[in-house]
Amino acid sequence: MRDEGASNRRPLSALRLREAWIDRVDPRARILAAAALSLLVAVANRPEVLSAALVAAGLAVSTAGFRLGAVLLRLVPLNLLMLLLVLLLPLSTPGEPWAAWGPFHYSADGFWLAAKIALKGNAIVLALMLLLGTLETAALGHALSHLWVPEKLIHLLLFTVRYLDVLGREHARLTAAIKMRGFRPRMNRHTYRTYGHLAGMLLVRSLDRSERIVAAMKCRGFRGRFYLLDHFAFSRADAWFAAAAVAVLCGLAWAEWL
Repeated sequence: MRDEGASNRRPLSALRLREAWIDRVDPRARILAAAALSLLVAVANRPEVLSAALVAAGLAVSTAGFRLGAVLLRLVPLNLLMLLLVLLLPLSTPGEPWAAWGPFHYSADGFWLAAKIALKGNAIVLALMLLLGTLETAALGHALSHLWVPEKLIHLLLFTVRYLDVLGREHARLTAAIKMRGFRPRMNRHTYRTYGHLAGMLLVRSLDRSERIVAAMKCRGFRGRFYLLDHFAFSRADAWFAAAAVAVLCGLAWAEWL
């Protein structure tokens, strides 16, 4: 049987039809552009600016070789959360009521606030999907090192990404083991105790694996840092990308504040 959630677990690079222009851009420029755009969209407040940012991010993603269905599937969890926000936030936001159900008032101000949050969330996720989602983990860590991010944070990022899948497989094995022993989850004390033991075993096995990984790395000469053997080079494609990114950012900032 085909796993319906498999496409959500696959890396973004595996959900693309072809390579695109974004693959030729320096990862350092992509990280800086992603950070600047996310910050600008997060502090913007005008619906026109947020809509323009969402359209710009959507157009850029459409040129990067992504499958449309894969992109929409990645946006489903975010927009389910945004739908819940649209339903609940107006009930607790003061303002002109659109509708009333007993003591509850659905306010127009709350609805527009939730709509702005939804626009911001979708625009930022699409931008990060394009700029960072297609980067290999090693390239991302390498670029962060060139941008003077503390090495301990880079190591934490790299090891977290590397071993999340390992912990996921360990959790799947433990879950399969308790199911083979006849466990069926219910709302009772036995279920809670079993899940507590499952979490404890996962923690213990994770600690044991981490100790073995540290020992293996020390045997290979690891002294607390990764050495960079090659370096990025700024090219003409990076210059065009930087110019386009600055133009988009300046246009959005001008529309928001001027």
